[in-house]
Amino acid sequence: MRVEHAEISLLGGREDNQDRVSTVVAGESALLVVVDGMGGHAHGAKAAEVTRKSVVDAFAAAAQPIFDPLGFLHLALGRAHEEVVRIGESLAMEQRPRATCAVCLVQTGSAWWAHIGDSRIYLLRGGAIATRTRDHSHVELLLREGLITPELAQNHPMRNYVECCVGGDDIMPDMTLSSRIPLRPNDVLLVCSDGFWASLSEVAIAGALCTLTLPIAETLMALGQRAIKNAGMASDNTSAVALRWFPS
Repeated sequence: MRVEHAEISLLGGREDNQDRVSTVVAGESALLVVVDGMGGHAHGAKAAEVTRKSVVDAFAAAAQPIFDPLGFLHLALGRAHEEVVRIGESLAMEQRPRATCAVCLVQTGSAWWAHIGDSRIYLLRGGAIATRTRDHSHVELLLREGLITPELAQNHPMRNYVECCVGGDDIMPDMTLSSRIPLRPNDVLLVCSDGFWASLSEVAIAGALCTLTLPIAETLMALGQRAIKNAGMASDNTSAVALRWFPS
């Protein structure tokens, strides 16, 4: 498998970084992971690290290529949720560690993904966004219903409220999984936290990452820095993983 990939995790205007990212390429498979510890809850960074490690360990233990990609993603995120719940079970519900998470698996010329919360996955193709995940949030529902515009969504007072997450309640959170997505030459997969996507237009994201004139690492860093600058003093932790796929 021929790929070019890069990752960033920037502090932004926060005192600590509660995001965690991983890119793992093993033979003919690749795993992209971004986890955003929820800053309004205690131990957000711990929730993010436990989630990241649980998913990466599951990938490392699986035979490659993975026979049942969607089954793998569902089980991996389910086990991560159980582990985060376990580390917070002695705490009051409002204090338990929580995180949002997005995971993308690439193998056999295709991608599969899963997410919980508002960490996102984009498929970028030909300078545009071919598709992306839809956040588990009230603001995303308003967007889908056509009640607000993307511009209004960026500054909506509830844009940081998610309806489900990893950790917290014992009950398994809502999880959205994709079907198989065939890849084309030079497609880019982007997995990112809300600190990255919330302060960048989709046009800017797609236009920059689809260019072949710069290394993807340089482009990703420039976008991350732009997101922080656009957000100003209130900028969040800003994390992303990007992978460009080339046919073998």
